[in-house]
Amino acid sequence: MSTYDSFLKLHEASSSPLLLGNVWDVHSAQVFEASGYAAVGTSSLAVAKAWGYDDGENIAFDHVLGLARRITQVVRIPLTVDIEGGYSRDLGIITDHVHKLADAGVAGINFEDSVGGKLLPVAEFQRLLSGLSDYLSRCNLKVFINARTDGFLLGLPTALNDTLDRIAAYENIGASGIFVPCIVDDTDIRTVTNATALPINVMCVPGLPDFKILGDLGVRRISMGPFLFNQVYKRMGELARAVHANKSFSPVFS
Repeated sequence: MSTYDSFLKLHEASSSPLLLGNVWDVHSAQVFEASGYAAVGTSSLAVAKAWGYDDGENIAFDHVLGLARRITQVVRIPLTVDIEGGYSRDLGIITDHVHKLADAGVAGINFEDSVGGKLLPVAEFQRLLSGLSDYLSRCNLKVFINARTDGFLLGLPTALNDTLDRIAAYENIGASGIFVPCIVDDTDIRTVTNATALPINVMCVPGLPDFKILGDLGVRRISMGPFLFNQVYKRMGELARAVHANKSFSPVFS
């Protein structure tokens, strides 16, 4: 079974949502695999910050591709890659990027409908999503396209209606799943999961219900985003300051 097929099946399991370990380097992917996670995915923000860049396609795509290649070489579980808006607004370049990721053994991508903090027009993202899906089909490439819609992430007052409209626009033109980061309200989540047969993905944010409730609400995938990354480096900062203040390595071993 291919990693794509394995990844697809993880979204279809009825017992509980897929918990995705979001990674920023090869070792973090290995840690999640060793901890029993069934799949991992890059966090664009975490990858960018780990290399001293701001999020928002400021790191070079070749770096993202190189990281993906190395992760697929050393972990056996499926990998999905956050490509933000595709690292281009040109469909030809976006399809080339995704083709290279597929060749690297990547099982899926996140592809988002906002750029620079603003939602793209629905028709524009439809064109890109449909074009990408058609290209993959012509090339016989299997990639799980997690279409991310950012109304809740951007804090729009019409976020729920915008999300429902965009789900309807995306679900029949190539999206394999729908990612709605920053949605937390139970009623909103249930409304979204009822709106489509595609698997709905939510993200770790304050106020998000626990995994059992999310499963009961119909969520099929849960992402960490950059939040575990942030906590790892927060703890590193605490230790670094303690070593400096104590003039001893004892805090590292306590």
